[in-house]
This record gives sequence, C-alpha cells and structure tokens, in this order.
Amino acid sequence: MNSPESQPIARSPLGFAKLPAPWARFVMPFFLSVVMTCVISGVSSLRGVGFTAGFLPLWLGSWSLSWVFAYPTLLLVLPLARRATAAFVRSE
Repeated sequence: MNSPESQPIARSPLGFAKLPAPWARFVMPFFLSVVMTCVISGVSSLRGVGFTAGFLPLWLGSWSLSWVFAYPTLLLVLPLARRATAAFVRSE
C-alpha cells in the first residue's frame, strides 16, 4: 500500500521540493508579473531613452519598481478577472 508519506517528493526544475497546490494562487501571479513587467518596462525604457550606454541600469530600475506594484496588484485583481472571464466564457 502506498501512503502519501511513502511517495517520492516531487521536485521543481530547479531541484527544490514543489509547493503544495494552494500556493499556485501566489506563484502564478509571481511569474506573470515578472514577465509582464520585464517586457513592458523594457519597451517603455527603450522608447524613452533609446538603446544607450545607461539603458540596462535604467531598465532594471524601472523593472524592479514596476514589479513592486504589479505583483500585489495581480494578487488583488486576478480573482476579479477570473470572475469576469467566467461571466463571458462558457465553461465546458
């Protein structure tokens, strides 16, 4: 008989133990906010100053500041966005 305790520990691609399923509500917005703020701050910085010698530090500063606001915003807004989506999309 295989009990949950005897099952091997699931590992992430980086080698650490995977988090329990309820953590997905924090992890998915984390990755989404990292990618979106990276792209948007990069485009905005490139458009604002061009690809100059000081571009990378400016972009990283913009990225970190925007992420500080984006992640908590996603945590608050994502449940509302899911409800709004469910109002317009048929579940199958």
